[in-house]
Amino acid sequence: MTFVLGVDVSTTATKAALIDESGAVRGVGTSEYAFNVPRPLWSEQEPNLWWDGAVAAIGSVLSSTGVGGDQVVAVGLTGQMHGLVLLDASDRVLRPAILWNDQRTGAECDAIRDAVGPDRLIEITGNDALPGFTAPKLVWVRDHEPDVWRRAAHVLLPKDYLRLRLTGDHALDKADGAGTLLFDLAARDWSPEVLAALDIPRDWLPTTWEGPEVTGTVTAEAAAATGLRAGTPVVAGGGDQAANAVGVGVVSPGTMALSLGTSGVVFAATDRPLYEPHGRVHAFCHAVPDRWHMMSVMLSAAGSLRWFRDALAPGVEFGDLVAAASEVPAGGDGLFFLPYLSGERSPHPDPLARGAFVGLRLGHDRRHMTRAVLEGVAFGLRDGLDLMIAAGMPAPIQIRASGGGTASPLWRQILADVLDTEIATVDTTEGAAYGAGLLAAVGAGWFPSVEAGTSALVHATPVAVAGPDATTYAERHTVYRDLYPALAPSFRRM
Repeated sequence: MTFVLGVDVSTTATKAALIDESGAVRGVGTSEYAFNVPRPLWSEQEPNLWWDGAVAAIGSVLSSTGVGGDQVVAVGLTGQMHGLVLLDASDRVLRPAILWNDQRTGAECDAIRDAVGPDRLIEITGNDALPGFTAPKLVWVRDHEPDVWRRAAHVLLPKDYLRLRLTGDHALDKADGAGTLLFDLAARDWSPEVLAALDIPRDWLPTTWEGPEVTGTVTAEAAAATGLRAGTPVVAGGGDQAANAVGVGVVSPGTMALSLGTSGVVFAATDRPLYEPHGRVHAFCHAVPDRWHMMSVMLSAAGSLRWFRDALAPGVEFGDLVAAASEVPAGGDGLFFLPYLSGERSPHPDPLARGAFVGLRLGHDRRHMTRAVLEGVAFGLRDGLDLMIAAGMPAPIQIRASGGGTASPLWRQILADVLDTEIATVDTTEGAAYGAGLLAAVGAGWFPSVEAGTSALVHATPVAVAGPDATTYAERHTVYRDLYPALAPSFRRM
C-alpha cells in the first residue's frame, strides 16, 4: 500500500497526517512550539521551529504507524498564512518571521493605500491593506530595518520555508500568494503594478504554482532527517484556509465551509474572481486550479467562548457551560455580546474594535452570558456572509462546518438558525493537513482532479437545519448590526 502525507505548519504546532489510498487517516504526528511577543501587538516566530517540528512530526507518524518512508508517494504542504520570512542570497534567515496575527503595521497599511490607491488596490488584489497581510510587513521592514532590507534576497511564507528545507526550491502556491496583498487576483500571479508602487523587487518572490502541482522533490539531506525517500514529490499545497476547504470538499462554486476555531471563517469557492468593493471580506485564489474563493474572517470565534470560560467560569467544562446555556431561550433574554476581543477583520476591519456585553440586567446570570457569546459569534459570522452574498455569492444551501466549536449541538443549531441554512459535518477530521494530503494525492496521480478526489473521499452529513428560532434571530441581528457603529467612537478613546 502507498500513502500521501499532509503537513500543516500552524502557529503553535506542526502536524503530519498520513493518508492511505482509501482516504483514511492512518496516523498523525504533532510537534508543538510557541511564538514570541517581543513588544505589544507584535508576533514573531523562529522559522527553524517549523523545520524541527516537521522532522519530529513526520518521524513520529512514520514510526507510530510502521509505514516506511519509501511508501509515501507525495507530500502536500499547508500552514499559517501571511507570515513574512526574509532570507539572504544564501537562504539564511535574516530575522524572526513576522506572523499573521502581528498588528504593528497600521501606518504601513495607510502607506500602501496611498501608494497604490485604495480602490485600485482592491481592484487588483481583491483586498484592502490590513496588518495581517504580508505586504505591510515588508514595508515595515523596509522602513524600520534597513540593514535587513539591504541583505534580503528571498521572500517566503511559513510553509514554504519548510518546502525550501525539504526540496531546496523557492516556490509558493497561488492561494497563499494571493494572501500577501502582492497578487493580481485575476491573473493568479504577482502584480507588477503593486510591486512597483511598493518598491519590492520581483526577483525576491518565488515562482507560484497551482495547489496539486509538483514543485520539487525531497533532497537526500531532508530524507535523512525526516525518514522520507529522497526524490519524493512535494506539491504546492495551499494556505491553511484553502487547504481546509479542500479537506471538507469545498472546491466548486456553490459550496461553502465554516471553520469555528479560535478564529471563525466563512469560505466560499467561486469559478471567477469576486471581491467586496470595500475589502471587508477577503478574496483569494483557491488551492484548486482555476478556482477562487471569498472568505470572511472574525478573529475571536471559539476564542470568545474560551476567554469567557477562562475568565468567568474557570475549571468548568465547555460541555457543561454550553448545556446550561440551552436553558435560555433564543435571544438570550435581551443580552448581546460583541466578539471583538482581538479587534476585527470582517465585517469591520478595525484593530481597535473591542468586545462588549450589551443589555445586562439583574435577571441575567452565567447561562445568559454564555448563550449571548454563542449567538454573538454567529451574528458576526452572518455579517461576513451577508457581505459575500452582496458581492455576488449565491446564498448557501449547505455550509460544511469544522473546528472545535462545531462539536456543540447547541452552537450548531444557533449557527443554522442565524445563517439560515443547513449545517453539515464531514467524515474527515484533520482539516488543512487532510486537504494538503488530498492535493498530494492528485499530484501523485491517484485522482485526475481535486474535484474527483474530494468527491471520492469527502462525505457530508447534515447535523442542523434552520428552525423556528431563525425568525427571532433575524430580528435580533438587525439590533446587533447597530451596536458596533454606536460603540466604535468609544473604542478609539480606550
